[in-house]
Amino acid sequence: MFNINLIYRFYYGWWKNIDKTIFLLIAILFALGLFFSLASTSLIASDKLDTNSYFFFSRHLIYICLGISVMIFFSSLSQKNLFRVSILLFVVSLFFLILVPIIGVEVKASKRWLELFFLPRFQPIELVKPFTIILLATVLSSEKNFNIYYKYFLSLIIIIPIILLLIIQPDIGQTLLIFLTWLTLVFISGISLLLFFTFFGISFATLLYVIFFIPRFEYIRNRIDSFFNPTTGTHGSQSEKAVDAITSGGFFGKGIGEGTLKNRVADSHTDFIVSVISEEFGAIIIIGLMLIFLFFTYQVFKKLYNEKNDKIKLILVGSISLILFQALIHIGVNIRLFPTTGMTLPFLSYGGSSIVGTAILSGIILNLTKRKIN
Repeated sequence: MFNINLIYRFYYGWWKNIDKTIFLLIAILFALGLFFSLASTSLIASDKLDTNSYFFFSRHLIYICLGISVMIFFSSLSQKNLFRVSILLFVVSLFFLILVPIIGVEVKASKRWLELFFLPRFQPIELVKPFTIILLATVLSSEKNFNIYYKYFLSLIIIIPIILLLIIQPDIGQTLLIFLTWLTLVFISGISLLLFFTFFGISFATLLYVIFFIPRFEYIRNRIDSFFNPTTGTHGSQSEKAVDAITSGGFFGKGIGEGTLKNRVADSHTDFIVSVISEEFGAIIIIGLMLIFLFFTYQVFKKLYNEKNDKIKLILVGSISLILFQALIHIGVNIRLFPTTGMTLPFLSYGGSSIVGTAILSGIILNLTKRKIN
């Protein structure tokens, strides 16, 4: 009875202090992901397993339950313990990322996953991203007498190994996401605009050189070619099918279970989940999802006005920016604004690594936006 009362008081205190609006938005996004998983993956499971199965939905439900537990854990820590645990977990997750090129599992010519005897298959970069933001914010907000440009340089040194490891896999989508998040943190930390845009220009020119003149990255050129000429390559064909699905769904959709994209594109429940949703439920639902993500971003930014700690400000901006960038890139790929990147939609796409990584970010956001206890 004592333990039950202790747990009750602990979580009552947790619930009393967290931001209810932000928590509700997170819960809505996870719930929508679970609903759309049921609608979009039952036929996929039937085809793959040759049975009327809810295999993917069941696993998605398990991932969501795990993700919620992880989110509650990170949101209930004290800020001091949150930062300590995050640095430790950054080192551990980075070690897993280093193992990927060595013993990783290769799927569709990309080696991005790790499968250890004590862990199911997972994507280490999804665990690295949240803790990278905390480490970058710690460096950029340091009150030690470091030259500000030294802080920028040190933060760049932190992300270079991660970017190199992602390039080896190869995973250009996650590379772009890490780089954009770092640029956002550097930008809001007060860097000179001249220096910022000079560095951005040099980075963009370097990226173009790498893509078009280094044979290792021919796959990126192929995706760009497929983007401009959909008749070349499978990725262009997938994008075309996704756009066709969105178009055929119209504003209100064909109806639940009536979509065909999930049967024609292999990664429809991960990389093209927005197209599946739009085909069956209509573009109005996609507009609604975008508004939820934007309102989520607004609610987090609103908390920054009363926050005096620069480190917390940077972590909050980095966390919500990463979620928003990933959502925008995913939606952009589905409507053919961008070439195919293999990017999941936060909260909604199927995949344990993606859900747990998003849950960690959500837990960090809930932790740093909860009411301060005097």
